[in-house]
Amino acid sequence: MNAFWQTSRFRIDLSRPQVMGIVNVTPDSFSDGGRHAETDAARRHCDTLVAEGVDILDIGGESTRPGSATPDLAEELRRVLPVVQHAVTLGVPVSVDTSRPEVIAAVLEAGADIVNDVRALQRPGALQAAAAHRTAGVCLMHMLGEPGTMQAAPAYDDVVVDVRRFLAERLSAATAAGIGAERIALDPGVGFGKTPLHNLQLAARQYELLSLGRPLLVGWSRKSTVGLITGKPVDERTAGSVAAALAAVARGAAIVRVHDVAATVDALKVWRAIADQRLP
Repeated sequence: MNAFWQTSRFRIDLSRPQVMGIVNVTPDSFSDGGRHAETDAARRHCDTLVAEGVDILDIGGESTRPGSATPDLAEELRRVLPVVQHAVTLGVPVSVDTSRPEVIAAVLEAGADIVNDVRALQRPGALQAAAAHRTAGVCLMHMLGEPGTMQAAPAYDDVVVDVRRFLAERLSAATAAGIGAERIALDPGVGFGKTPLHNLQLAARQYELLSLGRPLLVGWSRKSTVGLITGKPVDERTAGSVAAALAAVARGAAIVRVHDVAATVDALKVWRAIADQRLP
């Protein structure tokens, strides 16, 4: 596997785990209650995450919590574009969490580096919009159904085998559309159309996805399975989320998507120092 991820402006070094910090520009996020829904608050949050040592910023204007409603195109653009325009000045790669081809084209034109799509570029025109940019990175995620219905009794023959098959198919479709493999990362979609047991099975057997040959991006941060295990509400799941991030890295994840950047950055520094038997 290549030890880098090619994106619009950055060739991201994956020789150490990368921390992707979440910037939700939505009024109905499950994790932060819309604290960064306004443009100025979202811009300040980007600044804070960079100061905390984030490697990649991930900006999203559509909540994908279970049962969430989808904003219209104009509203999604209104939410994300001003934040992207600020974030691209901060010296780190900027990812945008979107599925719409119009938003993909607009944010890449604004200087974003990565399209992070929970629908794996399956919407009509999405593959073509991402492929049209010569070097933009993409992340293809597995989700069973749509956010509004994905947690309605999700079922699999074997969740790891089924997720791997889906990601292999989307990887093939992306490369056939002209997106170079070095531009692609894959996300098993923890919590997206999975029961808590499915999520744990994906975590335990995450190594099976490494055979696809692309970097894995994994997001456990503050999710309901962490709450179920720890018995903690959303705003008290930092320790459990950091533990899940470390477990994901130990099983081969190259990028972890998190809310609690400072805590995760510190934990990974200690984890790496122990693994390398070397002080920073």
